[in-house]
Amino acid sequence: MTAGIVVWLPGKDAESVMGGVPDGYQAEVWPGTVELPSSAAEVEVVIPPFPVQRPYLGALRDLPKLRLVQLLSAGAENVIPHVPSGVTLCTARGAHDYVTAEWAATVILAHLRRLPRFLAAQAEGRWDFTLTGTLDGQNVLIVGYGSIGSVLERMLLPFGATVTKVARQPRDGVHGVAELPELLPSADIVVVLVPVTPATTGLADAAFLTRMRDGALLVNAARGVIVDTGALLAELTSGRLYAALDVTDPEPLPSGHPLWSAPGLILTPHTAGAGGRPLERALAVARAQLVRYAAGQPLLNVVSGAGY
Repeated sequence: MTAGIVVWLPGKDAESVMGGVPDGYQAEVWPGTVELPSSAAEVEVVIPPFPVQRPYLGALRDLPKLRLVQLLSAGAENVIPHVPSGVTLCTARGAHDYVTAEWAATVILAHLRRLPRFLAAQAEGRWDFTLTGTLDGQNVLIVGYGSIGSVLERMLLPFGATVTKVARQPRDGVHGVAELPELLPSADIVVVLVPVTPATTGLADAAFLTRMRDGALLVNAARGVIVDTGALLAELTSGRLYAALDVTDPEPLPSGHPLWSAPGLILTPHTAGAGGRPLERALAVARAQLVRYAAGQPLLNVVSGAGY
């Protein structure tokens, strides 16, 4: 191999999409297959393909010089168990903030302005006039207030909404997750943006949903396992709550699953972060990380022992 830091890229077009690897790097392609490049004994940085192919992530343990795994996704839960001790794992946090927040804003407005009802009437050729809601005056509770949540807040405020923010730990202007039981009953809309950790898996369970006010909307742009599917189905079927889901548990949603026909549900197939040029955005984050790594600077978006 040519002298330099060896980095594995996720596809043959990745180097050109990111505008070339920074100086000091030698790039090879590893598309996540069982067959490894010839530089397996030398590679220091791996950028796995997205979506990650979990059956082959065990190969990371066979790379003696591996020091950094840089993801193209904001979520890391599928990769964490496969990263060897001493290897830094980083996400592409920030790459998909605007498009994910845009999806959340879109489904909120679609729900309030009754677009699912009107589209169904259009398909049937019915003129189905009714009054609709508006975002003005709605209290939106963002659970998992990070980079996506801050973008979503900026999108919602001009519509006249108020935003209540919740994160793992309280900070100035942001409530701690321990306050959720007191905050849920006053929210018109609850947006879930938390990462998957042992503490967040099943966070929106029956008790969580029961505390939401009648007629409230649950929006999940995080991961399906954050929400108890059975508990949510019970609330949707009763007509007490509404929901907009970009992620489900299980995922992909199998044919015949009751969520397909659940009333009051807007369902999209994990497309919230897929708007525009997602690979280009993620590789831009990855390239900036490569620059930092080569310069010995602190890395960004490091996954900690707590999960994130």
